Parts: sequence; C-alpha cells; structure tokens
Amino acid sequence: MIILSIETSCDETSCAVVKDGGEVLSNIIVSQIDIHKEYGGVVPEVAARSHIEVLLPVIDKALKEAKIGWGSVDAIAVTVGPGLMGSLIIGVETAKTLAWTLNKPLISVNHLVGHIYANWIDREVVDFPALCLLVSGGHTILLEIKSHHTITKIGQTKDDAAGEAFDKVAKLLGLGYPGGPVIAEIALKGDETRFNLPRPMTSPLDKKNGNFNYSFSGLKTAVLSIVKEGIRKDEIPDLAASFQQAASDSLVTKVMWYLEKNKDIKTVMLAGGVAANINLRETLKAGLDKTEFKGSFIYPEIKYCTDNAAMIGVAVFYNQNFVDPLSLEAFPSGIGRLLS
Repeated sequence: MIILSIETSCDETSCAVVKDGGEVLSNIIVSQIDIHKEYGGVVPEVAARSHIEVLLPVIDKALKEAKIGWGSVDAIAVTVGPGLMGSLIIGVETAKTLAWTLNKPLISVNHLVGHIYANWIDREVVDFPALCLLVSGGHTILLEIKSHHTITKIGQTKDDAAGEAFDKVAKLLGLGYPGGPVIAEIALKGDETRFNLPRPMTSPLDKKNGNFNYSFSGLKTAVLSIVKEGIRKDEIPDLAASFQQAASDSLVTKVMWYLEKNKDIKTVMLAGGVAANINLRETLKAGLDKTEFKGSFIYPEIKYCTDNAAMIGVAVFYNQNFVDPLSLEAFPSGIGRLLS
C-alpha cells in the first residue's frame, strides 16, 4: 500500500510517500524557522501563507523523489489536527481537492498519533503494551498503547508543554528561536548542577496519589527569577544546562513511576520534537537501566522527531480512518480523539 501524506499542522510544510507502513520512499520538508526567527515564535498568519506558496511544489517533489506517479498512489492522508487552524486548513483542503479530483481514498490523521508512529519507521516490530512519552512544542502527554487501536492517556501537562517551556526559557536567556536546539547546544558547555531548579509535580505526595500530570510553568518562573536577580554572561550555559536537566528529570520521573506499577510494559518510547533532545534520551535510558525493566527503549531518528509527513503516512497504515472529502474538517485545539 502506497500512501501520499501531507502535514501542515504548524510551520513545516511536508509531503511524503510511504510504502506498507514503514518504508519511506520520500519525505520532503520545507521549514519556516528562518521566517519566524525574527518574531521569536511562529506567527499563524505568516505560517499559513507560506504553506500556500510551497505545498504544491513539495507534493510534486515528493512524487518525483519516490519515482512514482499518481497512478501508483493508493490513498491520500492528511493531518487534521491539532495545530494552527490556518495551517491545517491549507493541508486539509489540498488533500480533499486531490482526493476528489483523482478519485483517491482520503484518510484523516491525528497529528499526535503521527508522532507516535514515527517509532515504526524502519522498524518491523514494536511490542505491546507500550508506554509513550510524547513531548513537543504544543503537547506533553504520557500514553499507554495496548494495541494499534487502543491508546490511553495517562497524564498530560497542566500548563506549558515542555517544548514551549524550552522556547520561553531560551527567550529569557537571549538565545533565540527555536529554543530546544539552542538550549541543547549551549547546555553542552554548562554545569547542570550549578542552579537548583524545581522538578514540579514530582513530590512523594504526587507519587502516592498517582499524579502522572506535568507542569513546567513553575520551572520557567524559577529561571525568570534567577534572570531578574542578575546573572553573568558566562553563567548562561550553566542555567541552560540546569533547566534542561530539570525538565528531563520531570519528564522521566513519571515514566519511572508508571513502570513501577505496570510491570507488563514491553516497550518504552519517546515521540515528538523534544524527543530529539539527547539529554532527555540519556536521562530516560539511565533511569530505565536502574529499574527491572527488560523491554525495549526506542525513539525515532532525529529527522522524524519534528513535524514531518512520513510519520503521517506510517500512522494511516495501522489506523485507516477513511473520510468523505466533502465533509472533512480540521480541528485546531485539544488533542481530539487520539485515533481520529
């Protein structure tokens, strides 16, 4: 089965051709980072206009790189949400038009499910039940996946998403945008123990009460307080490293708590843009090594962590939600139905 998939949920315009839910024949991404840098974040209207300008050429390039024509495409898949409404509309309406005019089946995909299925790319088997820590700029969620059709939310952030916190802290430190990569880079030169920052919602009482939710606003505020008190330029790498480690510890703690109570988990996986963070990967691996967990720890290649259409094409192979091209609508906010 060959799927042509489209992803335009935020500021990446992407189209991919995926065969049989794992083989990526092409994955074209046009990033808008340089466009939004001057604003310090994504401007929705600007993002939507950029999608309009480049989406059709990106689709054409994806087909050419895959060395196929429209006759070889079995179905068209598109991200329907969550994301920026203007950006989503460009992708959804384009997919609807193509599906209608070419008489191709249309499949809708939840963006978050796409991130999860980035872990299936170039990997034949993922053992269930699995525990997935999905961490991105807009969402931070802990999920248990019992099968391809049973995904249960265990906990989620109650305020800022982890990636959002990275962006805001980078701005406080004058490091630029996007925050995740720049903090990770400068943190390599810093001392992660230099500043004693909080790990919100990780108290013994939280553990006793089975609180698997996250919070990053307090951590961000702690960094703000230090900045307001005044720090030297040479202390910025230390503060960046301390923040990054505190964020990673907060995320990993809930994974460890869940594994203590659920011994049947066979796979632990990371997903989302922040899954590309090496410190988070290493912190989670170190935590797992200290437990009795004997299963697999997996995460996508870095190029499949950020928003891309390949993960969408993989997801639809396992969750084929065929829809009417005339009635499909995007949903911008909330996580929606995880299998919608």
